[in-house]
Amino acid sequence: MLHLIAGRMGSLVARRATVALTTSSARMASHGYGSEVSEMTDMSRPMYWDRLDTPLPDKAYKDELTAADKSLKQKEKGPWSQLTNEEKIALYRLMFNQTYPEMKQPRSEWKTVIGGIFIFMGFTGLVVWWQRVYVYPPRPRTFDDEWQAKQLQRILDMRMNPIEGFSSKWDYEKGQWK
Repeated sequence: MLHLIAGRMGSLVARRATVALTTSSARMASHGYGSEVSEMTDMSRPMYWDRLDTPLPDKAYKDELTAADKSLKQKEKGPWSQLTNEEKIALYRLMFNQTYPEMKQPRSEWKTVIGGIFIFMGFTGLVVWWQRVYVYPPRPRTFDDEWQAKQLQRILDMRMNPIEGFSSKWDYEKGQWK
């Protein structure tokens, strides 16, 4: 129950913020900052919103009805058995923009998200490569294989740490590792 209340409050705040941000241009235009005046939205009236957690929006999808829509609304007041399926669907579309299956239909947002991730990773890879080439100094000579071999030979020649270290694993009589 709390989830529904939070969802409705979130949608209300989002709708009001969206409308408030879009009507700021109308206020600026009416004060001489623009050449045309936009339509202002009355925030005291309910707005239409397709949401899965709000099955019945506060108002109908279509506010202004055509002559055909008005005649269909008059037929709606009569017995529904006389209405055809197309008329029932048209009446539904007057009230709602999307059906639940249409709202639940998967969107293509995942493609945008994955594309953004790949772009970010590619840019990061370019930055790391650039830093490796132009920022970091060259590798020290102590990382070379030749240097490492000489260092190991020096440790063995000096018999460093003969109890637990490298020297303990070297057989000095045979000249090979134990």
